[in-house]
Amino acid sequence: MKPPVFDYAFVEHLDEVVELLAADGGEARLLAGGQSLIAMLNMRLIQPTLVVDISRLPDHDFITLKEGVVEIGCTVTQSDLQLWPGLAESLPLLKRALPWVGHRQTRNKGTVCGSIAHADPSAELPLCLAALNGEAVLYSSRGERVLAAHELQVGTLETACEPDEMIRALRFPRAVPGVGYGFGEVAYRHGDFAIVAIAVLASTEGVRIAVGGVSEKPEICEWPLMEDRFLNDALNDLAWKLGTTEDQHATAYYRRSLIRKLGRRVVGEALACVG
Repeated sequence: MKPPVFDYAFVEHLDEVVELLAADGGEARLLAGGQSLIAMLNMRLIQPTLVVDISRLPDHDFITLKEGVVEIGCTVTQSDLQLWPGLAESLPLLKRALPWVGHRQTRNKGTVCGSIAHADPSAELPLCLAALNGEAVLYSSRGERVLAAHELQVGTLETACEPDEMIRALRFPRAVPGVGYGFGEVAYRHGDFAIVAIAVLASTEGVRIAVGGVSEKPEICEWPLMEDRFLNDALNDLAWKLGTTEDQHATAYYRRSLIRKLGRRVVGEALACVG
């Protein structure tokens, strides 16, 4: 299929973006990498009146360290982040997750902020943002506001962004000593959206586990550190507590089985890195 008719604006300043968003009455869409937007346009799942191209917005291709967080600008691609020299030290969870995000070709165009804004419940980057309890910096003509990950994604392909707001940057907390990280997922093919994806942070105090692909947004659970013999029961309880969705891709039974089996492996991976 071909996309619907729409106006196109290439912007070169942040104020241009928010001015166009404010003037369009909520019918505009932002184009950064376009790896999700173009497909949705072609299938006519969305029919905006205006597409605002921010792919070359100046001064927003930054990855910076400050005040215990890594801040990532809205034009940074997934490949940019994957090749960032500080990734393994500062964001080891994303180091593990990024190879699962689409394919090399899509990561070369798709942006980190764009994936968060798309808010697919099976996507890896929203899951990591939720697991790390990161933040999104939103910007509009009214100014700036910051939302925590659990406030930002409110449903399938739905965020708390107002129609005239954009995600200007993301803030991921930097890794701290004594915390181990683990990530894993199961998909039909590498690069497909996950049937179930799991991200884990572990320390001597406890375990924080984030599960994607089972509901309308990433689900978070925290446990105190437990003996290994209790882990299977904890994962089984979690699988049933989440309920899990059933669709054309997988049954609820299969997703519960993945939470138990994949969860055990990823928790073990994170605990092995605690030091």
